[in-house]
Amino acid sequence: MFGLRPVLMSGLEAQGLGTPTPIQARAIPMIMQGRDILGLAQTGTGKTLAFGLPVMHALLSADRPAPKSASALILAPTRELVNQIAVTLDEFARKTPLKVQRVVGGAGLRPQIQKLARGTDILVATPGRLLDLLERGALSLSQTRILVLDEADQMLDLGFIHALRKIATLLPRERQTLMFSATMAKQMNEIAQAYLDRPERIQVSTSGRPADKIDQSVHFVSQGDKARLLEGYLKEHPEDLALVFSRTKHGAEKLMKLLNDWGIAAGSIHGNKSQGQRERTLAAFRDGRVKVLVATDVAARGIDIPDMRHVYNFDLPEVPENYVHRIGRTARAGASGRALAFCAPAEMEDLRAIEKLMNIDLTVAGGSPWARDLAGPARAAARKRGPGGGRSGPRPARAAAPQDGARSKPRHKQGGAGRKSGPGKGHSDRSRQLA
Repeated sequence: MFGLRPVLMSGLEAQGLGTPTPIQARAIPMIMQGRDILGLAQTGTGKTLAFGLPVMHALLSADRPAPKSASALILAPTRELVNQIAVTLDEFARKTPLKVQRVVGGAGLRPQIQKLARGTDILVATPGRLLDLLERGALSLSQTRILVLDEADQMLDLGFIHALRKIATLLPRERQTLMFSATMAKQMNEIAQAYLDRPERIQVSTSGRPADKIDQSVHFVSQGDKARLLEGYLKEHPEDLALVFSRTKHGAEKLMKLLNDWGIAAGSIHGNKSQGQRERTLAAFRDGRVKVLVATDVAARGIDIPDMRHVYNFDLPEVPENYVHRIGRTARAGASGRALAFCAPAEMEDLRAIEKLMNIDLTVAGGSPWARDLAGPARAAARKRGPGGGRSGPRPARAAAPQDGARSKPRHKQGGAGRKSGPGKGHSDRSRQLA
């Protein structure tokens, strides 16, 4: 397949991966020709192997890395995504001389410096920790010939643009650059023009569309009643794994503790957790000791658990593209899944933005859309309360109230799917590189 080396083909066969996904079928041949790539594809469609296999193929015939250097650099926005990429590549590198190392924040610097002392073929890193190592002289990028930016739009959302600019100045001008993402954010054109040299654009799905096998719906509920509503949904499927998204770190932790008090085995991951805590919680979630994982958007693109069938948006994201990444944690590798959004009055504007992005009306699972005379003032009050709007803290004492009151006539469809119909070169010229 694609002329990949036999050792990589045997790895695919061992994992039962005989048929490439659309992004793999289009990207791998181009990458093997040495082209720069801008790849757009839904989450869960195999982007990691789309760049990982041809990168390993190229490195198997390259010189071994020098001390404190990396032949290929893969940048990802979160610790979870770095770990996921490294684990995937490790499975294929195991029977080759290639070494895969990872560096992330929240872990000790000294062990990471020691691992890099002898050099590595593939380095998977978060931008912040990579800069820490570069500034300490623990690593040089002067011999890095392949750069991969995975989930580049989220790196921009998380404020990594300045780190990317610094890293760019330390890379060789002659290199191959591969950029992959699930969406095409506004700033992506800027970074694409800066990093890529006449790239081949590959888009195998409509930007802003999640996997087709996700059953999406919305339940209109007041903010204070969300926790009890979530409890009811979770207890309908007590043996299934479920991922719950909260907008804030404080809200995620509070909700996790509340669910445990109610007899639901829950864990949490967010920016206030150490790397060790996050890894232990994810391991417990994968093996079923924890049935519910409450997370902030730090987990939106770093969790790949095929058996997870339910995603709950306890708080709707303010950035509509993040909704796509969140629900993309289910229906992985062709499986089916369910995504349920809870919408309080202050979140009606967020819901409309999500539906506009995806060109659908979410099926209504409960309640009816909030009227403007409720939604508008609630939104204004939330903004006055500052970041997060104070909307993530559940009130444990209240039972779920009936969904009635002053609401507008529902514009959403009841039942059904709810969807609308419609819609080999050199690298010597790096004049557009970020300064």
